[in-house]
Amino acid sequence: MQTLVLVFFSSVLMAAQTPQDIEINDEPGVRDIEYPEWFSETFLDLREDLEEAKAAGKTGIIIYFGQKDCAYCEALIKVNFGREKDIVDYTRKNFYVIAINIWGSREVTDMDGETLTETEYSEKEKTHLTPTLLFYTEPDARPFVLRGYYPPYKFRAALEYVVDGYFKKETLRDYMARADPPGKFDVADMVEESFFESPPYALDRSHFPAEQPLVVFFEQHDCHACDILHSDPIRDPVVQRMLGNFDAVQLDMWSDTPVVLPDGNKSTAKEWAEKLGIFYAPTLVFFDEGGKEVMRVASVVKLYRLRGILEYVLKKGYLTSPTYQRWREEQQNSTPAE
Repeated sequence: MQTLVLVFFSSVLMAAQTPQDIEINDEPGVRDIEYPEWFSETFLDLREDLEEAKAAGKTGIIIYFGQKDCAYCEALIKVNFGREKDIVDYTRKNFYVIAINIWGSREVTDMDGETLTETEYSEKEKTHLTPTLLFYTEPDARPFVLRGYYPPYKFRAALEYVVDGYFKKETLRDYMARADPPGKFDVADMVEESFFESPPYALDRSHFPAEQPLVVFFEQHDCHACDILHSDPIRDPVVQRMLGNFDAVQLDMWSDTPVVLPDGNKSTAKEWAEKLGIFYAPTLVFFDEGGKEVMRVASVVKLYRLRGILEYVLKKGYLTSPTYQRWREEQQNSTPAE
């Protein structure tokens, strides 16, 4: 049997009644987040941790990147890992979970054999959002990374994708589509916004820089999470004003809609989404004026996180900080006390 190591990067949460309607209040505040007692205590030599996990009959390890006072981390711990007979038992059976504090100073030896502090390791892995989970089944086999919070049913499907070995045969995008096929119910239209550009979608920025950054909303029909995005955080007046400073495009991630990509190549929405590895709707992908991807949000996002990310892109925080989290921390520390 294969063994897996899981690495976590965490944030904040609030309890939910259904898998689709996780109530997360991501307003800045103090949160009491404690790691489950079954998380692995290790010397943070990840290669050794993986060997031990495999020897114990696990699929591998999960590396969890998190931080205190993070609403999305709280949701992962309290909601997903609050399901003892489902997610917790399944995770413990198949993985060792190793927690990394993205602001921590402990030394970590990563899969490359490089020794770094927790903070340096988090930045090396481009931990823009917490929680981030890295999955390893072998030192050179990382099936995928989960960046941000996913509701329990999606999270359990991701675990099964690794444990059952589907990552060796198909992408997470194709696996998720088989498990939860788009259009299985009556096809409801996607929510349109006044700031979305109309087709044809000519997004080429390879010859001449655009005047504004670009955000592409990859969505799909019958998408409850998409509806929540449009009915909640996007309705915020501050978010509306910020989005007015972007070139914004909405694409059905399964459609054959023609698109001229930021690099000038011709494609379709489906082909582009597949190339980018888009598996979750909605996913927001941000590009700078020259067409280079800055970051993406492919997980649950609420008001304050969305505001922060829009500001990060508009203020070009990516030019001075290695991750969104680092930039956000620097911005908070530079704000004068009242």
